[in-house]
Amino acid sequence: MDSLNLHLPGKLHQPVGLSLSVKLWEQMKSHVEGLDTEEVCGMIAGHYGETVYRAEIVVPIKNELHSPTRYRMNPQEQLDAFFHFEEQGLDLIAIYHSHPNGPERPSPTDVAEAYYPEAIQLIWSQQAKEWGCRAFLVRGGRVREIALQPSA
Repeated sequence: MDSLNLHLPGKLHQPVGLSLSVKLWEQMKSHVEGLDTEEVCGMIAGHYGETVYRAEIVVPIKNELHSPTRYRMNPQEQLDAFFHFEEQGLDLIAIYHSHPNGPERPSPTDVAEAYYPEAIQLIWSQQAKEWGCRAFLVRGGRVREIALQPSA
């Protein structure tokens, strides 16, 4: 069996934005709205850019904890997604999950468990009874907001 190549460059990218199509946005939003009483989670694959990552696919993944305040990705689904990304020549560029009861930014647990330093963290939360999403880069306990940029 070939080994799984998880791209971690010597020097980490410094993205300022994530380019995301309306189709991918709606796919995530549908996942979030479909299970609005527990945290949902998933992975986004695409390409690293100089300053903007470009999303190509969204892969919803089951939350093993079925909790409104925590998530743990199903390990087999997560591994399958990594293999699929590799087959497609894509990199893990973002991880998304929801906060059904807030906050609109990474929680202390999210910061402590940010295991993929290249991945942008998308947090879905209800804002005035409507689901919205914000993006963050979480590295070494530091949180920096990233712009979400619509694409065709």
